[in-house]
Amino acid sequence: MTEKILIVDFGSQFTQLIGRRVRELNVYCEIVPFNNIPAIDDSIKGVILSGSPFSVREENSPKIDLDKLIGVRPILAICYGAQYLAHNLGGEVTPSLAREYGRATLSIKDISCPLFKDVPESFDVWMSHGDTIKDLPNGASIVASTSDITNAAYRIQESNCYALQFHPEVYHSQYGSSLLKNYVIDICKCSATWTADSYIDSTIKEIKETIKDQQVILGLSGGVDSTVAAVLLHKAIGSQLHCIFVDNGLLRKNEFEQVLDSYKNMGLNVIGVDASKLFMDALKGVTDPELKRKAIGKVFVDVFDNESHKIEGATWLAQGTIYPDVIESISVNGPSATIKSHHNVGGLPDYMKLKVIEPLRSLFKDEVRRVGKALGIKEELISRHPFPGPGLGIRVLGEVSMEKLDILKNADEIFISSLRSSGLYHQVWQAAAILLPIKSVGVMGDERTYEYTIALRAVTSTDGMTADWVHLPYEFLAKVSNDIINRVKGVNRVVYDISSKPPATIEWE
Repeated sequence: MTEKILIVDFGSQFTQLIGRRVRELNVYCEIVPFNNIPAIDDSIKGVILSGSPFSVREENSPKIDLDKLIGVRPILAICYGAQYLAHNLGGEVTPSLAREYGRATLSIKDISCPLFKDVPESFDVWMSHGDTIKDLPNGASIVASTSDITNAAYRIQESNCYALQFHPEVYHSQYGSSLLKNYVIDICKCSATWTADSYIDSTIKEIKETIKDQQVILGLSGGVDSTVAAVLLHKAIGSQLHCIFVDNGLLRKNEFEQVLDSYKNMGLNVIGVDASKLFMDALKGVTDPELKRKAIGKVFVDVFDNESHKIEGATWLAQGTIYPDVIESISVNGPSATIKSHHNVGGLPDYMKLKVIEPLRSLFKDEVRRVGKALGIKEELISRHPFPGPGLGIRVLGEVSMEKLDILKNADEIFISSLRSSGLYHQVWQAAAILLPIKSVGVMGDERTYEYTIALRAVTSTDGMTADWVHLPYEFLAKVSNDIINRVKGVNRVVYDISSKPPATIEWE
């Protein structure tokens, strides 16, 4: 039984970051919605209560049964969690005189507290809340304060509860990782044995037990996720895995042939299917981003359903779904909002008789890469930038046409190949060219032009949940802009996207 930390999600934008920090300690964790907390079994070593956009004073704020947690396992309550703990145990939570957001200097008052072992007595932390804990409940004691917040950290020693009004999981909080390590390793007594190798071993065992002697089909995209999923499944069930790579017409230039070639020496049974006309027909007249994603997803399902009938005994459909796909698609983690749907999330229609297996569903992108390296997959495949399931269909803004796709493919090839030749490719987490649905006036030679605009996007990230734009050299951007305008017919303007996620998303649709 894998030991784990349970993270109760009240809807904070930082909940997934808590999970990442815990996993960086080689300890497995699971994020569960506040309204669906599982029974505490022997595998759960501790419980973390997350932050929330709600106030504990609001009638419709998220609520849980603390009696099932307090005294059962060590608790770490963060921000809303700290306020919820105080509010429900007899303390008082009131509105802050001013919204407490940003850096604050924390001073430790109780150096004996095990949560603050081996950290300085004063350091900067990140606050983000509109309420504050005015009075602590009975049995609680102050551990740390700031100049504005008396009860910035407290503990209830008798029930092994620790509470912080700041966010230790964000990078801005100094020694936040140390606090989480003290909680997870020292207080919860986790053994820190959850590694890429251990994940591979346990997942292969689980796949074998699940699939038995049945046949599995998997949709390859050429990206990191589907590649790692394929190799993991192949190690578990060998020839029972049938990989299908679909040309949806929305791939990068020459990508269909290049991807098929890259899999030749990996021992995978790969079938290439040209279904580009089906996808283009489905996208005709569609301009809404969400409807485009759904249309692309439906055709993918139809194609795989058709191909599955050609494989005798095909029972399972494997997908390279990863954790951020799930988080962004559906409100599975408390009251978080749907950002956008992903074509491989949400199950299959009733008419498709395949069951779904998703061996990477619980992993973040960087964890998928680590698993891939441990599996011995070539670096050129592991280090590829993420590419969206709907492909260029969501990088042609508005209605998709073959003319627009040709323009975008040529611009994208110049951008990506330039990143590689300039040694910048691996400094970027994801890069893309986007064709905007507007034309503008330009001049080429002595002639007036009225043509499309290409937006370039390059971001840094670790898991795709947050991202910042890359400060590419001006000289590089100037050359790429010049090359695109001179070599791609139909483009007379290039712009560079300098927005971060949040508030923007990595993709434009």
